[in-house]
Amino acid sequence: MVAFDKLQHPHRRYNPLLDEWILVSPHRAGRPWQGQTETQTQSERKPYDPDCYLCAGNTRANGKQNPMYDNCYVFENDFPALLNENVEPTKSTQFFKSIPERGVNRVVCFSPNHALTLAEMTVTDISEISKTWQLQYLELGSLPYINYVQIFENKGSIMGCSNPHPHGQIWAQQSIPSLIKRTQNQLKEYFAENGTNLLSDYLKEELKAGERVLFENNSFVVVVPYWATWPYETLLLSKKNHKSIAEFSEFDHLAFAEALKFVTVKYDNLFQTSFPYSAGIHQAPTDGETHEEWLFHMHFYPPLLRNAHVKKFMVGYEMLAEAQRDITPEQSAKILKSLSNQHYKDQKP
Repeated sequence: MVAFDKLQHPHRRYNPLLDEWILVSPHRAGRPWQGQTETQTQSERKPYDPDCYLCAGNTRANGKQNPMYDNCYVFENDFPALLNENVEPTKSTQFFKSIPERGVNRVVCFSPNHALTLAEMTVTDISEISKTWQLQYLELGSLPYINYVQIFENKGSIMGCSNPHPHGQIWAQQSIPSLIKRTQNQLKEYFAENGTNLLSDYLKEELKAGERVLFENNSFVVVVPYWATWPYETLLLSKKNHKSIAEFSEFDHLAFAEALKFVTVKYDNLFQTSFPYSAGIHQAPTDGETHEEWLFHMHFYPPLLRNAHVKKFMVGYEMLAEAQRDITPEQSAKILKSLSNQHYKDQKP
């Protein structure tokens, strides 16, 4: 029998958050991949776009006018996926089940500057976004019918983002969404068996191993998770056992902003492009339970693979069997670590 080599032999890795496996096929990459630097043609955006429905002072598609905001600006989504209506339950059968879903959708403009992304904002300005998320979590979570608040950002048209203005979304809803429910079940089961927090214990092991750790300050750690699915997926974890953003102090907001700045700059520097991703916060539900099993964390799922033009698609085997990747998480971490912490636009030639 041949000795196992994680850089050469196909193997499966377990994701304890979702109770699922991912197939890793490192031999298909042939050797540790250093990444190409082919750049994507990008037009420089101006700080203000008169045609942007998110810019300060502009009129949105529904005819409402944005105020002349100078920081974060939050408004009810003009085209919400959820409606704040108390609808009578439907009749269901074994195979035709449905329930009305009540909720609130909001948009969070990160800055009045149309040309910025998180990677190009200051840590202080990003901390204001964190504070806005905290206030929204507390406000929406206090509504008696809201049991989960999902905060997320889709960046880039490749991720379905319809407007390049720096912004994210908040979907607060009556039910706990499926992936959150699966995660919660795993966290609860671990806590019941061990009396400790799954993600806190996992973080301790990642810090011991070191090879997948990208960033650490007094409040947060960023790792390429052992079970990462996307080529350059990262996971941001609280070191202070925060169950939700509600527990952040002023210091934590700045530390969180520092971590967000680090991750997004690394991404942009990888292929010297405004790197697309879907990112979102997972945290304790707002259903009135204590949720000692939860730990605040944030996922970054970026789709780019070899350069600014090549996207990883989940097709074939991945759609029909389970997720698969070629480059190992350790290789991804090594590549991201090697990149400058200074944004490529600010680097001198």
